[in-house]
Amino acid sequence: MGTTEDSAAAPTPATTDWNQVQASPEFADLRRRLRGFVFPMAGLFLAWYLLYVLLADYAHGFMSTKLFGNITVGLVFGLLQFVSTFVITGLYVRFANRVVDPAADKIRHEIEGDGQ
Repeated sequence: MGTTEDSAAAPTPATTDWNQVQASPEFADLRRRLRGFVFPMAGLFLAWYLLYVLLADYAHGFMSTKLFGNITVGLVFGLLQFVSTFVITGLYVRFANRVVDPAADKIRHEIEGDGQ
């Protein structure tokens, strides 16, 4: 059980100046790195999805082209939507583990006064 002296040494969420944390260079770098991954990846995925929707709506002949058996270009593109979602998720998890989480842990340790 902690004493009053222990609790006075480490800042609590109520006493932390979150505006100062948000204005720190470390937090700005974390936000820049996260946005540098998320925004382009979201844009790429939305463009890919929009292409799929537009092709499905306006390129019926192309999308109904049979590749083998009853498998069409449209079906393959539709399944690739799922594949791309899983790939993006995997890339984000790897990015978060390598870049975001260490930077966020460093900021958290500085706020909590762990000294790491």
